[in-house]
Parts: sequence; C-alpha cells; structure tokens
Amino acid sequence: MRFPVRLSPPATAAAATAGAVLAAVALRRYLRTRSSMATSAHRRGSAGGITLVVSGKSTEDQHLLAAAGGALVLGEGDSVEDITVSLDSGAGAGAGAGFDAGAYMAALRASRFGRWMLWSPRLASTHDLVTQNFAKLPVGVVCVADVQFKGRGRSKNVWESPPGCLMFSFTSQMEDARKLPLMQYVVCLAMTEAIKELCCAKGLSELDVKIKWPNDLYLKGLKVGGILCTSSYQPKVYNICTGIGLNVDNEEPTTCLNAALKEMNANLPTLKREDILASFFNKFEVLFEIFTNEGFQALEEQYYNSWLHSGQKVVVQDGPEAQHADSVVTIQGLTPAGYLYAIGEDGKSYELHPDGNSFDFFAGLVRRKMET
Repeated sequence: MRFPVRLSPPATAAAATAGAVLAAVALRRYLRTRSSMATSAHRRGSAGGITLVVSGKSTEDQHLLAAAGGALVLGEGDSVEDITVSLDSGAGAGAGAGFDAGAYMAALRASRFGRWMLWSPRLASTHDLVTQNFAKLPVGVVCVADVQFKGRGRSKNVWESPPGCLMFSFTSQMEDARKLPLMQYVVCLAMTEAIKELCCAKGLSELDVKIKWPNDLYLKGLKVGGILCTSSYQPKVYNICTGIGLNVDNEEPTTCLNAALKEMNANLPTLKREDILASFFNKFEVLFEIFTNEGFQALEEQYYNSWLHSGQKVVVQDGPEAQHADSVVTIQGLTPAGYLYAIGEDGKSYELHPDGNSFDFFAGLVRRKMET
C-alpha cells in the first residue's frame, strides 16, 4: 500500500465520512494481516523478533499506518526478522520507562512530519527499517527505538545505543537534487533550535548545543548527537531517510543534555525524549518549508549562529598524500555545494573536502581552489 506525501484534514462532511470508511477498511486489513502474521510466526517457531507499536496524531492516522504494518520487513534472505505490530492502547507506547506516544502526540503541532509513529523497545536500526520500507509507509513517518544495537553512521559505521538516548529516523521527499547535500544542515539546525526553544518554554537554562560540520551536535565541547541522511531516486523525486541519535539521559561516555542542565541547576526539571522529538518536528517542518521554497541561503544566518566554525583556522593538505604540504586556511562558511568555504593565507578562496580516510573530518581536509 503506497501512501500520499500528506494526508490533509477532511474539508467537508462527505470527505470526513469517506475518511472514516477508509480508516475502517484499513483497520480490517490490518487485523487480517495481524492474524496471518501471528499464524506464520507460530509456524516458523521464531523466538524474539521485532515489536512495533503504531501511533498516530489521529485515530485515522493510526489505523492507516497499522494497515501497512503487516507488510513491513527488516533484513534479507535468511536474516529477515519477524515483526509483530500492535496498536498503541492510548496509555502511551512503552508506558513506564519506554517512550510515551501519547505525550509526544499531544506536544506535536507539525502536520506533515511525525504524525505517524512506529515505536520499538529494541531494534537493530530505525534507519534500516524506514529505508527498507519507504514505499510502504506514509512520507513523514517516524520510527523510534529505546535501544538500538546496529545504529548507522557515516562511512558505514555501526554502534550500539543504550537507554537514555533519543534515537529516531524519519522520511521526507525532495525534487531538487542540488539541495540534497544541504538537507543534513537543515536537520542539524532544526534540532539545535528545537532544544533551545524547548528549554525556554519550560523555564530551563538554555542548552547551547552547537553544530560540528557536517553532521554532529556538540555541547560544551563534547559530542551529544549525530545525524545521518541517505537518499534514493525514483522518477522525479528523491526519497530521503534521516536518522538522528541524541544523548538525553546517559552521561556515558561523554555527557548528555540533562547532565548539563543539572550542572546549571539541580532543582529544575529535566528534558524528556517525547518533548524533544515533538519540538524537533515542530521546528523542522517550518525550516524544511523555507528550505524547499527559498533554498538554504534563507537559513544560512541561523545556521552560522549555531555552528562552531566561523573564523576557525584549520590545517589542510595540498597534493597527493605522499608529497602533500600542509597549509593554514580560515573557515568563512559553506559553499553552494555544502562544503567548507575558506580563505587561505594567500588571500585566495578554497573549498575544503574531507579526504575520506579520517574519522574526524577536520583531521584530513583537502583544499581545492575555487574559480573566481
């Protein structure tokens, strides 16, 4: 079942009735699929597997997403996981220590992103789930996991994320290929702005989370989060999957948002994952609209206010590794292609590219002279 980019609220009574009928049909399909899935899983005698709890901003949203649940897959060949899908009861997915879907949906104002949610207490990778099932899910769906044990990073890095982290992946679409490399910067900006606005709304001390190019989030010089954007092409549109990991409550191995808040005032309340996720989508939807219609240039000033690198001097390499010479350049901003724009000691403009070998992007930058 393929979903539209957006489900608009019904404008008329007839449309509302049609929507209710559609939701009922979807629910019947879902219940039949659930029965078939349970029988199939019993026949295979599979132990464990994946549990997904379906939530929606509205009952219709929830039922439409549930209708797709029986068709979801994760893995290939003999390594395909059994997936058990259930509807959120309304008490909150993962009531207790888990993610509270009810609290999240209550705080969500966005209409395009995050209104459909899949939650799992333990999942190999939220990013793999939404990537592998993109066409089966509504665009804007989010998948959240409490524990992730094969999280994806750049250069195919894989890691385990323990409880206390906000780990989620969501989908979007874009037509302009030139904007694709800049999408990760919009996501980074949305998260930093969302955290600041949430702290302000709750009367908390501001957490000055900064962006380390290209896709990391830092607080007090320590990494607290990271972003991964991947895309695939279908006729006339790019399908984008964005994964985010943010350390909210786990103070190891570096620090986390709530540890920083407690250092400033131990008596104030702390941030919750549900509120951060809702605040992120509320902010991202606004920034994504600007980005889509006006380009990244309309967001550059905001972005530079949140990143670490304006005026930073870095050592870059010239020439092949065997005979390269190091030189110093000063970072000024971003080029239209999304790379670092810098001025050399010779006064010339350069575009800085990672060498592709270094874990830290700034440990192996290669400069290319820009055309004037």
